[in-house]
Amino acid sequence: HWPPGRVAGVFQCTKKLFLSEQASRGRTLEFIRKNAANGLSVANLVAGLSSILCSLNRQYHHSCWLLLVGFLLDLADGAVARRLDACSALGAKLDDFADFTTFGLATALLLQPQSTLEGLLAIAYMMAVFARLCFFSTGIPFTYRGLPCPYASSLLVSTFLLTAGNVTLLRITAIVMILFMVDRGLYPHDKVLESQLWKKVFYAGGVVAVLFLPATVASAYCLAWSISYIIFPFAIWSCTA
Repeated sequence: HWPPGRVAGVFQCTKKLFLSEQASRGRTLEFIRKNAANGLSVANLVAGLSSILCSLNRQYHHSCWLLLVGFLLDLADGAVARRLDACSALGAKLDDFADFTTFGLATALLLQPQSTLEGLLAIAYMMAVFARLCFFSTGIPFTYRGLPCPYASSLLVSTFLLTAGNVTLLRITAIVMILFMVDRGLYPHDKVLESQLWKKVFYAGGVVAVLFLPATVASAYCLAWSISYIIFPFAIWSCTA
């Protein structure tokens, strides 16, 4: 038999080890909670950077697929941050940087500028996204001022895929999207994953379409999604719980 003192010492060591593991697990879970949305923003950023590389190598279909993935990630990261109560200034800056990279720079490269005028159009598109992200704030809860750039990007990508890369039509569409983004008209904060059940199902359908279905089906799905938000923003997509 062990002496009582040694038994008590073993018990104390076991207790300390157990409490230490619990504290470590708690810190890990807290770190995950605080950074889950940031992780989605980083994934969006990586998708945008990868899309840029694909466009520079003229692999435009791969670039479009990555932009649609970024569209879905962007809709998810805000919902995750609010659900986990992990909104922060750093997270907001990271999200804006990822959005500009993916929905500004990477999307503008789909315009394939070859001349000075075409280059100016690409720059104008990026500046419209920049203005939309940095300067168009509202004092109205759950409301955007100007068309959110992920929807403009999704519409451009879908147009590109459905028209087999018709650059002329894409550039015309980009000009229209610039006008929508710089206009100060109001758009609702859709909160797809925090609203009615049908919106969550619609989002899940988008995930299935982008990840598993042919590009034509995915692009048609996202085109209908984007057009419905642009034309009927409050009638369909206002964030009713």
